[in-house]
Amino acid sequence: MTDPTRLRYRLITGPDDATFCERISALLDEGYRLHGSPAVTFNGASVIAAQAVVWDQG
Repeated sequence: MTDPTRLRYRLITGPDDATFCERISALLDEGYRLHGSPAVTFNGASVIAAQAVVWDQG
């Protein structure tokens, strides 16, 4: 059974920096797994990254 306290799907976004990588790493440590490839865009000032993660442990 899926843990009801966790979202099964999350899209994490933010500046492409060490903090973003730390956020993703922390979710992986919690049991989430990557879903698909990361995406990046430029907002005129900085590079913004997005990564989907899923929780499907039961």
